Amino acid sequence: MFNGSRKYSSLPSSPSSSRASSSSASSFSSSSLPAAPRRSPRALQRHSSLLSQYSSLLESYTEGEIRQLISALVERYSQAMNSGGHELPLFGRSGSRRKRARARHKPCALKELEVSVSELGLGYESDETVLFRYCSGTCDAAVRSYDLSLKSMRSRRRIKKEKVRARPCCRPLAYDDDVSFLDAYNRYYTVNELSAKECGCV
Repeated sequence: MFNGSRKYSSLPSSPSSSRASSSSASSFSSSSLPAAPRRSPRALQRHSSLLSQYSSLLESYTEGEIRQLISALVERYSQAMNSGGHELPLFGRSGSRRKRARARHKPCALKELEVSVSELGLGYESDETVLFRYCSGTCDAAVRSYDLSLKSMRSRRRIKKEKVRARPCCRPLAYDDDVSFLDAYNRYYTVNELSAKECGCV
């Protein structure tokens, strides 16, 4: 009579048999499963550094700037696809170029800067400071038919030697009061038409 709860003890396997079974299992796993591609540590570091650069770049933008960036990328992509291209032109050199572009498109306006008399470049030696007002900005909105026609004549080489400017320039329309100061030798000077009072496109 055999008891149904009889237990069979497993025999201890010899080291040679365990090695054989492990080698056969490893040979089976290595032969049946394809080896997973491994990325080199240098590639991983490069990938993580690119991700950190782009994440820090996006964090520096406001929501409106991100929307402008996305719309610009979509527009450039559609232009590239219409012209036969197959790649999306990605970011240029990030924020500095965009800031310069914004600065170039600011309208003509009056600005001021506190400088020493010696920095004015008029030949006076003095440590006194003056408020120098100047005109800065673009005049794209002030382009007239004259400017467009002049630009066309220059491109057609109808005007060759003359020095002409085919677009309006941001310049002072009026000047501030005269500026008086003492130089380093206690001599008194007055300079007129030094600072701008009103700016415009001329």
